[in-house]
Amino acid sequence: MATEKTFESSMKRLEEIVRLLEGGEIPLEDSIRLFEEGTGLVAFCSRSLQQAEQKIVKLTAVEAAEPSQPEET
Repeated sequence: MATEKTFESSMKRLEEIVRLLEGGEIPLEDSIRLFEEGTGLVAFCSRSLQQAEQKIVKLTAVEAAEPSQPEET
């Protein structure tokens, strides 16, 4: 069963990849494979953040457009 890729799981994996690459103890071919995986994860996270930002902009625009309710006294 495959797990769904989320922003949080992608960031966690990116941190792990960075740790492995900075350690300098893995072979070149493995480093290249990890780098490729990391660039894909960065792209996924970037798209996720852009989508979240678009949702926030839409939500705040809707709230700003709604007329204010008069306060009860």
